[in-house]
Amino acid sequence: MRVLLLGGTTEGAALARALAGDARFQATLSLAGVTRSPRPQPLPTRIGGFGGVEGLVRYLHEAGIEALLDATHPFAAQMTRHAAAAAQATATPLLRLDRPAWCAQPGDDWREYADMPALVESLGETPKRIFLTIGRKELAPFRAAPWHHYVIRSVDPPPPELLPPDATLVTATGPFALDDELALLRDHRIDLLATKNSGGAATAAKLEAARRLGLPLRLLARPARPAGLAVVGDVAGALAWLHGLAERGA
Repeated sequence: MRVLLLGGTTEGAALARALAGDARFQATLSLAGVTRSPRPQPLPTRIGGFGGVEGLVRYLHEAGIEALLDATHPFAAQMTRHAAAAAQATATPLLRLDRPAWCAQPGDDWREYADMPALVESLGETPKRIFLTIGRKELAPFRAAPWHHYVIRSVDPPPPELLPPDATLVTATGPFALDDELALLRDHRIDLLATKNSGGAATAAKLEAARRLGLPLRLLARPARPAGLAVVGDVAGALAWLHGLAERGA
């Protein structure tokens, strides 16, 4: 069965490893190309966009794709919308692997916001030292609150024009250990954690570290999924779906 796997996440990498060792599937991994030096993958890999819905429809036809797996980041909303539209246009079975969102725990000072400007506004006018883990593309709104000091963690260095004026840059790739996250928050004298509600275990230690230090948590809420999208929450569920398709001959 020819499978297109839209990856770029920990779960996508795990699916790629599972499919590479399964003779029932001829899978291709697609990466958006956001990370400058992606880790080696066990599947044939294409890098870059498809050219919108029309381009993805064309690719699905030309490659003879029989199943489409969307394991992109929970905030890659445009790609998920394009996948849903292309799958409908081509009658290609589609499954979204969406890891569960993080949830507030008793005692948390936890607030979620629908967009980044609202989150920035919530930071207030009193200067704070803020740990930002939101990705390179979402930094520009924080330039509207230059009185805060931002410690920004990113896989790759963000473009200088997106950085707030008072910022410290930390380049690193998860997973991150709890002790390391505690040390980072203490060393930088962080007052507040601002992040996306990405879910998953690879970067969850920062939330626990913030809890232990009694820090407020401000999160960007996840975008809505397309209506009617079939969704599972883990790699095992995605593999079970694929195996069912293979047994039925898609």
